[in-house]
Amino acid sequence: MALNNTYEARLVQQETAVGAGVQILLLALLGTAIGMGPAGWLTGLAFAVATWAVLSRALHRTRPRSFGPANRVTLGRATLVGGVTALVADSFQDSPPVTLFVGLTAVALILDGVDGKVARATGTSTPLGARFDMEVDAFLILVLSVYVSMSQGPWVLLIGGMRYGFVAAARVWNWLNAPLPPSMARKTVAALQGILLLVAASGYLPFAATFGVVALALGTLLWSFGRDVLWLWRTHRADQAAVEELLELVPARRQVVAS
Repeated sequence: MALNNTYEARLVQQETAVGAGVQILLLALLGTAIGMGPAGWLTGLAFAVATWAVLSRALHRTRPRSFGPANRVTLGRATLVGGVTALVADSFQDSPPVTLFVGLTAVALILDGVDGKVARATGTSTPLGARFDMEVDAFLILVLSVYVSMSQGPWVLLIGGMRYGFVAAARVWNWLNAPLPPSMARKTVAALQGILLLVAASGYLPFAATFGVVALALGTLLWSFGRDVLWLWRTHRADQAAVEELLELVPARRQVVAS
């Protein structure tokens, strides 16, 4: 209740509005620098509006005391991801400058290791912040996989689509929604996806080497998801067995009491 009493809706909403404004400013700078076409502009603007709308709704629902320094870092990273998304959309007509593309993506990836540290250092870690961070990560991987797929083939889209496929599957099989134990391996594999896809997207490597880098990214991701799904399935089966055993014991106990 104390959180609701100190919720400053106007101030928090201003933060998201500023983020949308910075996103549009970045798009204007990119448009001026490379002469970005309509596809890039429309995609970048759609990203800005969608980010503002989804984040505003989440903030209204969770009613935090403040937006928080860690969320500001994540919002800044989301702005860079919006710029990368616009460049990728524009690349269907004309390839973006490599230095600009790599630079924006690299900064976004570096900041991925900053927002979590800021949240822990300032004591402002929240489920919303963690989810916001995860969604920005997942979308950047999706965008990079789309870009790399244009040179390597549609199989690369498996990398960007795997997390969204998992979320869709969890709507059908509820046991996939169970919490997973912390895993450094999972975090390492997730961090590697952006790095490996950026290396592949940079065009610095020959085709065969780029293929190997992307195959490594997909292989490690399949291993990580497969391991987690197997753990969730075994846990689900163990829970089901425990419930069935308990249900079998109840009638037996009733018979003992009755006798």
